[in-house]
Amino acid sequence: MKPQSILAIYILFWTLSLFVVLPFGARSPHEDGVAAAPGHAPSAPHSFSFGKAAVRATIVSAIVFVLFYANYRFGWVTIDMLDWTR
Repeated sequence: MKPQSILAIYILFWTLSLFVVLPFGARSPHEDGVAAAPGHAPSAPHSFSFGKAAVRATIVSAIVFVLFYANYRFGWVTIDMLDWTR
């Protein structure tokens, strides 16, 4: 696999992982006893740390990418195994 392909696939995994981990760790104002700012949804988090979300996404995407690449190298699951129309 070319390095460009590895980088592109990792970026895809990272982006997907970011959306997966975004809800974790976010606390809405009513959970902390803080009043929501006027014009904001009561369920919207009152503080957000992109850095924490990025670190979580990096960890998750690294684990998933290692599994993906190991499967690519060793062929644990092939396309023929996933063809259920036979």
